[in-house]
Amino acid sequence: MSSRSLITWICFLSILVNFAHCKTLKRDVKALNEIKASLGWRVVYAWVGDDPCGDGDLPPWSGVTCSTQGDYRVVTELEVYAVSIVGPFPTAVTNLLDLTRLDLHNNKLTGPIPPQIGRLRRLKILNLRWNKLQDVIPPEIGELKQLTHLYLSFNSFKGEIPKELANLPELRYLYLHENRFTGRVPAELGNLPHLRHLDVGNNHLVGTIRELIRLEGSFPALRNVYLNNNYLTGGIPAQLANLTNLEILYLSYNKMSGTIPPGLAHIPKLTYLYLDHNQFSGRIPDALYKHPFLKEMYIEVNGFRPGVKPIGAHKVLELSDSEFLF
Repeated sequence: MSSRSLITWICFLSILVNFAHCKTLKRDVKALNEIKASLGWRVVYAWVGDDPCGDGDLPPWSGVTCSTQGDYRVVTELEVYAVSIVGPFPTAVTNLLDLTRLDLHNNKLTGPIPPQIGRLRRLKILNLRWNKLQDVIPPEIGELKQLTHLYLSFNSFKGEIPKELANLPELRYLYLHENRFTGRVPAELGNLPHLRHLDVGNNHLVGTIRELIRLEGSFPALRNVYLNNNYLTGGIPAQLANLTNLEILYLSYNKMSGTIPPGLAHIPKLTYLYLDHNQFSGRIPDALYKHPFLKEMYIEVNGFRPGVKPIGAHKVLELSDSEFLF
C-alpha cells in the first residue's frame, strides 16, 4: 500500500471513529422518539434503541440518515414511506432543523401540513404524495428557500395554490396533481428561474393560459406542463411559443376553445401535445405534422375540421415511478 493510500485509509477510519463517538443532538433524539411514539408498529419494530443515529452496536434507525456537524450528529434525511402510517402529519418532524430530505409518501397521513413546516429551512426534497392530507397548503411553505422538489400529488388538498410557492428560487419539480385545488394557477410561478416540471392536472382549476404566462419572460426553464382535467377556458395564446424549452404540453379534458396557433410548431423540442376533449376548432397547422420531435398529438373530441388527423397511437398517459427519480 502506498503512503498516499495509507493516509487516505487512516483518514477514513478516523471519520468513522469520530462519527461513532459523536453524540446525536438532543433536539433530534427527542423529535425522532416523539415520532416513534406516534407511528404505527410497522415502523417502530425496526427502530431499536433510543438514538436514531445508532448507539454502540445498534445501527441507525431504518430510513434515518445522519451526518456530523462539529461534535454532534444530526438527522439530515427521513424516509419512511409505504408503511401504512396512519394519523396526522407528525409535527415533531418540524423540529429536525437540519433535514434536507423528508419522504413520507404512500402512507395514510391525514389532516393539514402544519405551518411549522416553514422551519425546515435546509429542506431540498419534500415528498408527501399518495397520502390523505387535507386542507390548504400553508403559506409558510414559501419559507423553504432551498427546496428543489415538491411532491404533494394524490392527496385531498383544497383551496388555491399558494402564491408563496413563487418564493422558492431553487424549485425545479412541482407536483400538485390529483387534489381539490380551486382558483387559478398563480402567474407568479412563471418567475421561478429553474422550474422544469409543473403538474397541476386533475384539480378544479379555472382561468386561461394567457393569464398564466402573462408575466414577461415567464417559465424560462419549463419543459413539462400538465394542466389537464381542469376547467380552463380560452385559447392557446401565440405567446406560448416563447416557452422554447417546452417538451410536453398536456391540455386534455378542459373547456378550451379557438384555433391552434402556428407558433406552436416553432417550439423546437415539443414532443408530446395533448389537445383532446376540449372545444378547439379550425385546422391543425401543417408545420406541426412536419415537426422533427413531435411524437404524439391527441386531438379527438374537439371541433376540428374533417380530415384533421392525430399523431401517434393514442394511449393513456400515466406517470411511472421513474418520473420521481432524481
